[in-house]
Amino acid sequence: MPAMPPPSDIVKVAIEWPGANAQLIEFDQKKPLASIIREVCDGWSLSGSEQFALRYADGPQLYITEQSRGEMKNGTILRLAISPMRAARQLLERIQSHGIDARLEALKELAKLSADPTFATEFINMEGLATLARLVESGTQYESYTQFFGEMLAFTLTAFLELMDHGIVSWDLISVSFIKQIAGYVNQPMVDVSILQRSLAILESMVLNSHSLYQRVAQETTVAQLIAHLSNQEIQTYAIALINALFLKTPEDRRQEMASTLAQKHLRGIILNHIIRGNRPVKAEMAHQLYVLQVLTFNLLEERMMTKMDPNDQTQRDIIFELRRIAFDGDNDPSGTEKRKAIYTKDYKMLGFTNPVNPAMDFTQTPPGMLALDNMLYLAKVHQDTYIRIVLENCSREDKHECPFGRSAIELTRMLCDILQVGELPNEGCNNFHPMFFTHERAWEEFFCVCIQLLNKTWKEMRATAEDFNKVMTVVREQITRALAMKPPSLEQLRVKLRSLSYSEILRLRQSERMSQDDFQSPPIIELRERIQPEILELIKQQRLNRLCEGSCFRKLGNRRRQEKFWFCRLSLNHKVLHYGDLDESPQGEVPFELLTDKIPVSDIKAVLTGKDCPHMKEKSALKQNKEVLELAFSILYDPDEALNFVAPNKYEYCIWTDGLSALLGKELGSDLTRSDLDTLMSMEMKLRLLDLENITIPEAPPPVPKEPSTYNFTYNYG
Repeated sequence: MPAMPPPSDIVKVAIEWPGANAQLIEFDQKKPLASIIREVCDGWSLSGSEQFALRYADGPQLYITEQSRGEMKNGTILRLAISPMRAARQLLERIQSHGIDARLEALKELAKLSADPTFATEFINMEGLATLARLVESGTQYESYTQFFGEMLAFTLTAFLELMDHGIVSWDLISVSFIKQIAGYVNQPMVDVSILQRSLAILESMVLNSHSLYQRVAQETTVAQLIAHLSNQEIQTYAIALINALFLKTPEDRRQEMASTLAQKHLRGIILNHIIRGNRPVKAEMAHQLYVLQVLTFNLLEERMMTKMDPNDQTQRDIIFELRRIAFDGDNDPSGTEKRKAIYTKDYKMLGFTNPVNPAMDFTQTPPGMLALDNMLYLAKVHQDTYIRIVLENCSREDKHECPFGRSAIELTRMLCDILQVGELPNEGCNNFHPMFFTHERAWEEFFCVCIQLLNKTWKEMRATAEDFNKVMTVVREQITRALAMKPPSLEQLRVKLRSLSYSEILRLRQSERMSQDDFQSPPIIELRERIQPEILELIKQQRLNRLCEGSCFRKLGNRRRQEKFWFCRLSLNHKVLHYGDLDESPQGEVPFELLTDKIPVSDIKAVLTGKDCPHMKEKSALKQNKEVLELAFSILYDPDEALNFVAPNKYEYCIWTDGLSALLGKELGSDLTRSDLDTLMSMEMKLRLLDLENITIPEAPPPVPKEPSTYNFTYNYG
């Protein structure tokens, strides 16, 4: 008698077949899949088992393969279905049939099945993609069936996009006529929304995946038409995603030209009025696209940021002379005698240049290079009164309290480039756009002008001297980053936020955010902290576990962001089981356990991995380069040798889940959020406990123990 396989190799599942009672079987992971399918077919007296396959009954209903069978869990419901090859052949035949109803139903089914990589491979091997492409290219044949045209074409485009998304074949194989047809739908004023969405998504994928197709799409689509689509809320995200893709792939020497075209077509104003200030809140995907556009726009500054000034270039030197002339209303003639040169040197020193003899040398370091000079000239010409006031105000101060305008402007430009990450590519999943940068055509320069005034104000508040320069810049950086974090809707609101973040306010905030080291280092206080800390950590641990019981929604990583797919995970109320499952859309409230078909016993969890150690980060080489995704990735390893992979939607959820899982495994909570919460709660608890001791000096050591009495003959009088 053969030995029974170990329990870890047996998965108990139910298998359905239309019109028959479900079979409950023990799925032996050591047996060939073909043998198991044959046994299932025999149970229902079905012949030709090679024509059948197993699929999941719930969720995306993917086919079970030798590669994916290990993902099955106890209690999974499967369905016996025709094999992927047979399904692909049948659908291909039905798609090419003459009956419109049959075609429409076949295309509906194809659009759904194409998400399955196993089916997609079979369908593509049968030249299915070419068939779909021909249907699209000759799309006019549908138009005689007006009531079906839009629906049939939409399902055709959906299936095409799903099939291409698997990366089985190259986008470069797409024909010119197909591109023209798809671009034609985008350029037509009256096209069904579902067709427009899919057409825009297909063009975006072409642009991002092929340089030659980028050129063709750029020829066939007009920026004006894409911008016109932004007035339609249902296709805004798709349209701006294609604009971003074209912007990203435009050769560097033509990006300024592209930016000028977008400006001429009033893209910024349309985004501001129709999206940012529209009737609906900005959703996560649109926020990401606005962030991408913001990054690409600021990256246009990189060339000037990395360009050194040529001290021998008279045109560039004339700009510095213009700064001097505007500030001091001097002679416009840059030539002059030795006496005039001495005057210029004095003026350049008053302007705050590090090298007053040859101020051009101040702009030879990159970053910020010539970008700093551009900012200074913009301030001097557009906000002339402000510029003159800043310069003359510092000229009249005592020498040691002068704020060097030139040095400050150069260092401030470098700082702003760093804060806004000028020159870096957009991060996948980042939604950090700033509405105020869409409120002005020269948002970068205006941002600089606001910040240089802040710097001058903070310098005065700190009564700083030249030796305090770096200290002032540190405070200014904190003021700017704190104000940006509040997402002011306009530059004027930014000014308001910055006015409220004075130097004294920054000191107050710093004080409230951390305990004073001087007040809390005495031995009694340290001992009190040590006693309180376990209670606070237990409180944080319980909060993390409660959040896991509420659950979180995670986005599945994919090539197309508009076709988002989600899954949800939550911890059982008794903290013994993790329940998870796929969702069609992001949930609005609590997801009941019944909808989460998969589960992992907490007792089976072996480890929690983060970052580049995660299996899904090792598998996706492209993602390994994306720092933001790496920082949000974590995985659960559980028996026997399986993993559940996550990418958190943000840093907060990442900390909540990694902390909660550590708590379940009895490990220390080590996230940044825990450290922050611990500091905050400890500070509050310490202050509450020491409230009655305010203005009372706490001794460093306990009072001395008195000497023993000479006798122990104590008596009490109970009179």
